[in-house]
Amino acid sequence: MGLMDNMKSKLAPAKDKMAHLAQQHGGKVQHGIDKAAKVVDERTKGKYSDKIHAGTGKAKHAMDRLAHKEGPGPGATPGDPTAPTRPEGPPPTS
Repeated sequence: MGLMDNMKSKLAPAKDKMAHLAQQHGGKVQHGIDKAAKVVDERTKGKYSDKIHAGTGKAKHAMDRLAHKEGPGPGATPGDPTAPTRPEGPPPTS
């Protein structure tokens, strides 16, 4: 058993627990991400708005992937550029 296999087997329970927590509290976490982004944007006086907006979208997308959700996150409106999207077509094969 290689080092990576050993690490994967040790981290699997933690990943499962994180996925469960993301499913349970995804809305709260995404609200916290939005709130933190707003505070940072205000403190930097909008200087890094584009980067903050991009990072917020990536963080929300990661949360959705972790929770195995389909479609946009809670509270997202259609056409929202920060709403995570799933690629069209069949899932990739390994």
